[in-house]
Amino acid sequence: MSAAATKGLKFVTRHWDDDVAQQLLPAERLVYRSNCLGADQRITNTGGGNTSSKIVECDPLTGEDCDVLWVKGSGGDLRTSKLENFAALYMDKLLGLIPNYQSLPNNGPKTPAEDSMVGRFPHCTFNLNPRASSIDTPLHGFLPARHVDHMHPNSVISIAACDRSRELTQDIFGGDVGWVPWLRPGFELGLMMQREVEQNQSLKGLVMGQHGLINWADDDKECYELTLELIERAAKYIDDHDKGAKTFGGQKYESLAETERNKILVALLPWLRGQVSKVSKFIGTVETRDEIMRFVNSNDAERLAELGTSCPDHFLRTKIKPLYVDWNPAAETIVELKAKVTAGLKQYRMDYAAYYEGCKHANSPAMRDPNPTVILIPGVGMIAWGKNKSESRVTAEFYTCAVEVMRGSEAIGKYIALPKQEAFDIEYWLLEEAKLKRAPADKEMSRDIVLVIGAGNGIGKQTAHRLAKEGAHIVCADLSKPAAEATAQELTDIYGQGIGVAGSGISGCGPAIGLSVDITNRDSIKNLIKDTLLAYGGIDRVIVTAGVFVAPDRSGNIPDEKWRFTFDVNVQGSFNVVDEFRGVLKEQGLRAAVVLTTSVNGVVGKKGSLAYDTSKAAANHLVRELAIELAPLVRVNAIAPATVVEGSTMFPRDRVIASLTKYDIKFEESDTDDALRSKLANFYAERTLTKQPITPKDQAEAIFFLASDRSSKTTGQIINVDGGLHEAFLR
Repeated sequence: MSAAATKGLKFVTRHWDDDVAQQLLPAERLVYRSNCLGADQRITNTGGGNTSSKIVECDPLTGEDCDVLWVKGSGGDLRTSKLENFAALYMDKLLGLIPNYQSLPNNGPKTPAEDSMVGRFPHCTFNLNPRASSIDTPLHGFLPARHVDHMHPNSVISIAACDRSRELTQDIFGGDVGWVPWLRPGFELGLMMQREVEQNQSLKGLVMGQHGLINWADDDKECYELTLELIERAAKYIDDHDKGAKTFGGQKYESLAETERNKILVALLPWLRGQVSKVSKFIGTVETRDEIMRFVNSNDAERLAELGTSCPDHFLRTKIKPLYVDWNPAAETIVELKAKVTAGLKQYRMDYAAYYEGCKHANSPAMRDPNPTVILIPGVGMIAWGKNKSESRVTAEFYTCAVEVMRGSEAIGKYIALPKQEAFDIEYWLLEEAKLKRAPADKEMSRDIVLVIGAGNGIGKQTAHRLAKEGAHIVCADLSKPAAEATAQELTDIYGQGIGVAGSGISGCGPAIGLSVDITNRDSIKNLIKDTLLAYGGIDRVIVTAGVFVAPDRSGNIPDEKWRFTFDVNVQGSFNVVDEFRGVLKEQGLRAAVVLTTSVNGVVGKKGSLAYDTSKAAANHLVRELAIELAPLVRVNAIAPATVVEGSTMFPRDRVIASLTKYDIKFEESDTDDALRSKLANFYAERTLTKQPITPKDQAEAIFFLASDRSSKTTGQIINVDGGLHEAFLR
């Protein structure tokens, strides 16, 4: 297939650049081809599909040339893959497994004998490559072509999941592409494909029933071009038969306007998160793109949703089916919506338990969380759930793909889902269970959504970094939106945006977002709540590090408006935040934590900070009162720092100089800001029992303790982080 044959593409995008490819070694060209394919969502979904090349390599043991299969390894993503994401196997050893398998007693599809072959792939490893081979390795190794692409394009899965699948394959592709029925990925499917090619050597590819497309060529660029050309043909055929306004039986409901939809979501999401998080907490992603709204609003949505998904890549994350809630957005209230969701969740869990009991085997793993990971609501859209933001975005992406598959299948025939037993045998496959167990354990706060107010600098910034290190999703909030966004970007740069390309508006975010808030303004806090819920679906920890210090004038006076401002921020502001969030936390019904920031000045009076010290004393008591008010669901604690000079906006250059002058500490006007702060910090350190400067990192460590479940039995407490000021010992 030449580049000329793929000119004028409408349904896929050609990313290949000869100038780039020609500079690469053969294995690097495989990575490049994979990245080009993965860059187009219409070709394959995140984490789905795999590619391979059979490359002549020098055997490190013998120094002789040998054929090596380079194939995308287990768990890789084509869009983002690097060479280390590919397994490498000696071809002669891999092919040598065929007679080995055939000699095993009771071999065949879905037998222990077939599954046992996966454990033999490591014995075929070339050059100690540590990447684990995927279950699809035989599909690539047993086909004779040098280069193989196995993709999950919505268009071809639409054909594969249609009741006329075999007939359509012939109609669309003629003799270029064959067809094989559904068979679980593995050794037997590889052998089935090998037999098809041996019987018809002119084939360029195969449609895999209920699954996807696999095609091949002896030139890597030709293989890439062929992949595009076949997907284009399938997509064009579906487009030619599209039902337009009659898609999914036409529209039953109309979408709500964005403002009204967001109002419903903000009222629904925290409650819904609590309902689906009875076993483990979930992070949410909201999807309202046109493709989803057309489906959830349609006459056929309930029927098709009940059938479930087809491609195994889809339902491993979307479960056997979503929860569809038949709610009339034009005539019913949020109260009625919650009642329908409650009934729907109860029935869903019963259905899932029946599915498990009806399909399980003697050695099946225990039943997993029976709650849905996809919820569809007419007029509102789709809410997807996952163990972290990346996973929930993938779930949303995969069900969006499933919707497009159903659209295509229904345009050219009738959509058919994978039989429940086959779906179960994928979902609870012992090899899949082993893969799940190999996955890294959740970090301590990886299922938590944490709001840090004051995250633009100082203690708040360090707290955001400290909790993100433990896996938390961080809402960085600050009076300065650019400062909050800068901290969020730092976290995203460190931990990555994650995979998955779904999520509408702010819900398409990664592990951190930056938002502005004025804690003296309740409307500003309400907007913060709205954005937090739309982004992640809930909240688990609320941390306030924002505060102000207003220095008195030269005569020691503080104007009334500055006094009020000090209390507005340091006391009223913290109360405003907690008071506005308390309703969300109550609706969610999950255990949560609040950490405020007071000061040791709240218990030790000193000259020159009258408004600040009394405001912090009030903040100390606010902690105790809130702990009583919000118990037992929400714990409320605080840290009480002292003289944190480093990175603090409370110590601008003029205040530092004033303090140095006050304490008769020598300095030069030419000293840098950091040098001046260091002198003051060291002076303060000498007044403590530990003789060490106090840093934002010290405060962040204490906040982490109070915010985490490590302090799950602690509430109403203030922890001094002051280096040991005996005057501030709480009594």
